[in-house]
Amino acid sequence: MRKRNESVTLEHERFASSAPAAAAASSSSCSSQQPDKGFSLRPSLRLPGSSRPAADSGMKRTLGRRHGMWFRLRKVVIWLLGVYIAIPFLVKLCPAIQAKLVFLNFVRVPYFIDLKKPQDQGLNHTCNYYLQPEEDVTIGVWHTVPTAVWKDAQGKDQLWYEDALGSSHPVILYLHGNAGTRGGDHRVELYKVLSSLGYHVVTFDYRGWGDSIGTPSESGMTYDALHVFDWIKARSGDNPVYIWGHSLGTGVATNLVRRLCERETPPDALILESPFTNIREEAKSHPFSVIYRYFPGFDWFFLDPITSSGIKFANDENVKHISCSLLILHAEDDPVVPFHLGKKLYNIAAPSRSFRDYKVQFVPFHTDLGYRHKYIYKSPELPRILREFLGKLGHEHRH
Repeated sequence: MRKRNESVTLEHERFASSAPAAAAASSSSCSSQQPDKGFSLRPSLRLPGSSRPAADSGMKRTLGRRHGMWFRLRKVVIWLLGVYIAIPFLVKLCPAIQAKLVFLNFVRVPYFIDLKKPQDQGLNHTCNYYLQPEEDVTIGVWHTVPTAVWKDAQGKDQLWYEDALGSSHPVILYLHGNAGTRGGDHRVELYKVLSSLGYHVVTFDYRGWGDSIGTPSESGMTYDALHVFDWIKARSGDNPVYIWGHSLGTGVATNLVRRLCERETPPDALILESPFTNIREEAKSHPFSVIYRYFPGFDWFFLDPITSSGIKFANDENVKHISCSLLILHAEDDPVVPFHLGKKLYNIAAPSRSFRDYKVQFVPFHTDLGYRHKYIYKSPELPRILREFLGKLGHEHRH
C-alpha cells in the first residue's frame, strides 16, 4: 500500500514539475497565437509560406525594370528612325540647309582668336588687310612675306607690305577649304612652309567666313578670289603669281583660273591640294553621307538641292578650259576627299587639249605617311616638289 502511494506521489510530482515547463514553452512560442492553438511547430511551418510572396514581388520588380528598359529603348529607336527619315525631306524642302553643310562657314576653328593679329598665331611677318570686292562685302586678308625679309617687316604698315609684293619673290594666292578661317592651324603651318621657301603668301576669308562680311555663294567666293588676284597683280609687277587651292578651295581655284584664262590673263601655275571632280561626286563620297548613301532617292533628296542652290564647283569641267601648268597633290588616306577623285581629275586634265603646251603633274602621298586631308604640309618632300615644279616655271618665266 505504501509502495502504491509512493508511485502515485512520484507520478504526481513528475506531472507537477513538467506542467510549468510546458506552460512556459506554450506561452513563449505562441505568444502571438490564440491560446488554444499554440504549438511550438506552427511558426516554423509558416516560414516557407511567408517568404514566397517576397520572392515573387522581387521577381516582379526585376521583370518590371527590364520591361521599362526595353520600352524606353524602343522609344529611342523609334525616335531616331523618325529623325533619320525626316532629315532627307527637311533638306529637300530647305535647300539652304545643304548649302550650309557644303560651306560650313559657321564653324569657326580655332575659336577665340583675333584675326586682326596674325602674330598671335606665330606669323610675326604677316599683315592683316581688309578689301572690298563689292558694296556691302568686306573680306579679311593676310599677307605673309618671305621669311628672308621677316626682320625688315617688323613694325611695318600695310603700305610697306603692299610695296613688298613688287620685290623679286613670287606670290602664292592661297584659297582655303570650307569651315574654319584663314587662321586655321594647318593653314598657318602651310603659310610658314611656303614663306620659308621664299614665297609671298596672300590668303583671305571668303564673304561669310571669319570676320569677312557677306553671304556665302559659289559665285561670290569666286568673285572674291578674282578681286584679290587682281589686287595682287596690280602690285606684283612681273613677279610670278601662283594659285593654290585646298579641298573646297580647289573648286574656287578652278573657277578663278578658268575665268582668268578666258580673259587671257592666266596665272603662272595652279596647284590643287586634295581636289575633287565636282561637288556632287564629293558629296556622295563624303563621310557624312555614309548613313544616307543607300537611302532611296539619295540624289534627289541630297544632291539636287546642292545644284539648285547654285553650287557646282565643277573642277572636272573647268580643267578642260584651263591653259597653265597644273600640279595636283593628294594623300591616299584622305578621308574627306577620297584619293580616287583627285586621280580621276588628273586623268581628265592630262589629255585635255588646253594643257597640251603645259606641264600637268600628279603627286600622291602614301597612306603610311598619315597626311590624310590637311597635313601634306608636313611632307619633307614638299619643298623639293615645289622647287622642281615651280622653279622650272620661274626660270621659263624669266626667259
